Amino acid sequence: MINSTEVIYFTFAAYFDIGALKYVVFIFIMSLYLLIVCANVFLIAVICMNRSLHEPMYMFLCSLCVNELYGSAGLFPFLLVQILSDVHTVSKLFCFLQVFFVHVYGGVEFFMLGAMSYDRYLAICHSLHYNLQMTPIKVAGITAFVWLSSALTIVVVMSLSTPLQLCGNVIEKVYCDNYSIVKLACSDATVNNIFGLVYLFTILVSVIVLIFYSYLRILRVCFSGSKQTRQKAISTCTPHLVSLLNFSFGVFFEITQSRFDMSHIPNVLRILLSVYFLSCPPLFNPVIYGLNMSKVRNIFKSFALRERM
Repeated sequence: MINSTEVIYFTFAAYFDIGALKYVVFIFIMSLYLLIVCANVFLIAVICMNRSLHEPMYMFLCSLCVNELYGSAGLFPFLLVQILSDVHTVSKLFCFLQVFFVHVYGGVEFFMLGAMSYDRYLAICHSLHYNLQMTPIKVAGITAFVWLSSALTIVVVMSLSTPLQLCGNVIEKVYCDNYSIVKLACSDATVNNIFGLVYLFTILVSVIVLIFYSYLRILRVCFSGSKQTRQKAISTCTPHLVSLLNFSFGVFFEITQSRFDMSHIPNVLRILLSVYFLSCPPLFNPVIYGLNMSKVRNIFKSFALRERM
């Protein structure tokens, strides 16, 4: 017989008492969140206000920054409340709301990085036809598809997870995610697992293949092209590659931690790495793109000079 209960709230087991240090941690996380918001809002404003940046690459970058704000909004305010709280619980409704935020963020981030790799492939390998192939309408269509498909996917995932009978309410993390809830199920979760595997081996693998194909073609052009072509490719692709590797590292550890026993790793390190993909890309992406893309860097410099004058 299934020993299920009607779960109305979840308890987070990863939090532990640190005494008065919680106020120091609170200030640090608050400062980090404000820095993320300021950096991304500033880059969005720079792109929107400068017509020279109204190009496909920067439009995708603008969408990426909006997603960074969206994802961090789903984590940081929640963390700040939990840090100051003595009881680390959350209602079932709010937990599923956070699941929606976190998973849509992850989907948009991954698909947008895939779209940006395709854009770099067209710009470098088909530069003569780039403006014809990557029109503003196509950019808008790709961006809308990325956001809508990511939202629709998590709606389907949540529609499968919500009816599950749960035999517990303890989540071994500092925030809610879908797999942590599915692991608490004592009813049959076969459909959830099948959908996850189908999604993984069709959609996600397709994007990974697109990214690898794009960069293989770009590398081929770099080795066979002129020095100027190689410099252009390196300057425009380096920020994207760094962002992709940064996000992939965080997602890899999060998936590994969710599905394997990581109890041998210190609790603090597990917490830091579990929130890595939700905190580091939103912080570093604006800096990486701002410092490595010449047009954005030049606008930053001119803005700083005007402020000094």
